[in-house]
Amino acid sequence: MARRRNAHLSGLGVYGFDSIETLVLSALVTEDPLLLIGPSGTGKTFLLNSLSEALGLEHRHYNASLIAFDDLVGFPYPDEEKTSVRFLKTPATVWGAESVLIDEINRCKPEHQNRLFSLVHERKVQGLPLDALRHRWAAMNPCSADQSPDQDYLGAEPLDAALADRFAVILDVGDWDALSDEDRRLVAAPAGEGAIANDHGRLKAALATWRQGFLDHLDRCPARVVDYVCAVTTALLEGGIRISPRRTRLITRTLLAALIVEGVNPDEVAGRSGDALFRKVLDASLPHRASGTAPEADKVAAAHRLAWNAVMAKGPEQWLHYFHLERRLDRKAQLLVTTCPNADTGTLAVEQLLAQEPKERAAAFALAAYPAAVAGQLRVGAEGVNDLGRLAQQLLTVDGDMHWQERNQESNTTHPELVAFRTVLAALEPARQARARQLLYFCIVHDLKVADPRAFEEEFDRCVRVFGGGGAA
Repeated sequence: MARRRNAHLSGLGVYGFDSIETLVLSALVTEDPLLLIGPSGTGKTFLLNSLSEALGLEHRHYNASLIAFDDLVGFPYPDEEKTSVRFLKTPATVWGAESVLIDEINRCKPEHQNRLFSLVHERKVQGLPLDALRHRWAAMNPCSADQSPDQDYLGAEPLDAALADRFAVILDVGDWDALSDEDRRLVAAPAGEGAIANDHGRLKAALATWRQGFLDHLDRCPARVVDYVCAVTTALLEGGIRISPRRTRLITRTLLAALIVEGVNPDEVAGRSGDALFRKVLDASLPHRASGTAPEADKVAAAHRLAWNAVMAKGPEQWLHYFHLERRLDRKAQLLVTTCPNADTGTLAVEQLLAQEPKERAAAFALAAYPAAVAGQLRVGAEGVNDLGRLAQQLLTVDGDMHWQERNQESNTTHPELVAFRTVLAALEPARQARARQLLYFCIVHDLKVADPRAFEEEFDRCVRVFGGGGAA
């Protein structure tokens, strides 16, 4: 693969990082924490130390497997009045540092790992702010769960999930087989060993420009960037991949910075290049693999595709994407009531929901929506109203008590699911109980499994309340 003409990392004598360069530079722009994962000897430490040299940063490099907390803060001693504690500072302590590299972070003792939370996330130690600190970096070998058969990194354990979530950008560093022929020769060449990284200020000047562009866009971040992050977070959750609300902001920041580094106007995101860049940022923003639980690539790809299509679509098609991305039935109901663009789109949304959702959830939506739909209070055409009605009528006519009395007489037992449903119903006020009885007994008659009857009924009740308020015709 041809090297990018204006590559900054190769200008520092750091080779083999072309595929992740934009993301490394984006972390410099945002000044959010960066974590590199890769086999030993792949240049992780060299890259990060070279960046600190090129940017002229006051840098600290700590080995987490050896570090004691006193190495970070210095030796504590009381002040003259003996009312507070000071720390004896040395050239190795963290005070005054502008960049910090914590090497071998997943070999750190658990009690020290906990102390790194505030350093990585808040730029604090012992509750005291590190006012000069801008960049927090870390590096680690693959944890034991991700090691290949020919790797044996004793003591390289999965990173604590809470600590991993503090890193905005998590990048895999390739080994020899990932290098181009040109990079292999440059890495193997003997020249440059021990030299200070110096590109005559080119990266520092570019970073200053990018950083200013990033700050200028923080208060007016393009809607497409924010909408993508919201949509992909929902889609990931639907696929069983949870990311924290805190991480959504980190993804948005990284996306914004990556667009600026790539020279793309953040207000004009589109096309294949934007698609690829958003996917690359998403992959680098998932902290799970640092904890040894890498998410399934197919699920990540599907979530990205759903979110990207929703953001890039226009008009009714975009609304339909967002309708199906929404996980909760009551929020789908709110979209149908308040923002559905027209009856044709509403009909299509209803048809697809009833076909794609599990039968018990489709039934809950139909039963809640049908009264408002038949009263003409929803933007849903006649076909959509009929679809809702066919399913809703099945719930309105079911006799769950008789069905299960017969079944229980045959087996001479009381079915546990019926007991669970009756427990839920007993706690409800009469009108809500009547509606819930229709839904829950429908599930019993059709042998539909409901993992959490109480939560299911509460979601259904919220749907009823949304549709009960009516909507624009």
